[in-house]
Amino acid sequence: MTDRGDRNPPHAAAPRMNRSAFLRTSAGALLGSGLLLGAASPARADDVGSQALQVTKVADLTGPGLTTRFRMEATDLGIPVRTPDGRTLFVFGDSFEQAWVGGGWWRSPTALYSTTTDLASGVQWSGAVGGEAAQQLWYYDHDNPVFTTVLPSDVITIGNSMYLHAMVNNGLGNVVWTEIWRSDDSGATWVHTGAEFAPDLHGGLFQLLTWGEGNDGYVYVYSTSFDRSRPIILHRVRSGSIADPAAYEPWGYRDGAWGWGNPPTPVLDGAFGEMCLRPLGGKWVLTWFNAGDYRIDGIIVDTPTSNLHTAHRRTLIHGGAWGHEDGSHVAQLYGGYIIPGSTLDDLHLSVSQWNTEEGWPYRVMQHRIRGFAA
Repeated sequence: MTDRGDRNPPHAAAPRMNRSAFLRTSAGALLGSGLLLGAASPARADDVGSQALQVTKVADLTGPGLTTRFRMEATDLGIPVRTPDGRTLFVFGDSFEQAWVGGGWWRSPTALYSTTTDLASGVQWSGAVGGEAAQQLWYYDHDNPVFTTVLPSDVITIGNSMYLHAMVNNGLGNVVWTEIWRSDDSGATWVHTGAEFAPDLHGGLFQLLTWGEGNDGYVYVYSTSFDRSRPIILHRVRSGSIADPAAYEPWGYRDGAWGWGNPPTPVLDGAFGEMCLRPLGGKWVLTWFNAGDYRIDGIIVDTPTSNLHTAHRRTLIHGGAWGHEDGSHVAQLYGGYIIPGSTLDDLHLSVSQWNTEEGWPYRVMQHRIRGFAA
């Protein structure tokens, strides 16, 4: 764990937002209104006539008795990536020792290791970054004069190094800047790469991102704002230049054609929250929290530049109401990250859930989706 240092932020801090208020800007607002009580989300046109998905909850991954030994009973996100040494690392957001939001020893990001190969039996933890208790990946004080917390956006392994894109927030949803950290020891320690991005870059659409490495020497990046209300744009960057902000090349529409180097143009409209882009089974899969429709959606495409509007798209997990949940309906859900070892027809996601009224549940769960590619 490495100190970030005393570099000055590139932009002044923005007003803070309450944790509960942030979630209510999307799904929470709908749930609180009672509009979704006991109701499933409407089917998309491209869902009609498709083979029904088999969606099951495999297990809770965090919570009392599950992550108590790491002193983090309350946490969210759980962004998984295969490490250079072959394990899986799950990177979490705001984490607390006791099973409620604000329940002591606030850390973010944190991370746990798993050596699980049989995903159907549920992910099991083999250890934490930092030792017996899960430590913050690098040192800083929460609620300092400049920012409140640092949240992971996505993590990727390139060769023997891992890269973590993180959002520095002064209140949830108020991004002060974003940055990239690197680990050369499978996630045990992290150093700042020096890469930082302004929060208003590309009109604010380069705050929250997800990335995947292709077989052509490029990393492809979908990004959006961190307020769950806007579309996504696309960039690419050479795998060896991921820590060079100037090397990111936008994909845009100009003079009647799409091309690299054009000003970035939204590639899919919507209210995007957390996202996960991964090459999988010879295709590319994008999963995301669809905040506007209160659900987790997924798309399968041939390449990241494929037309996302006409791509194979399914609703994977619907939002639901407390007391009306099942395997495919989850109250106050978000996240939805692809767990390594998944296939197109046997997809496993880490899904977050946060009861903003009670402060618990605030946890990560594992859900299994079969039939996605049908």
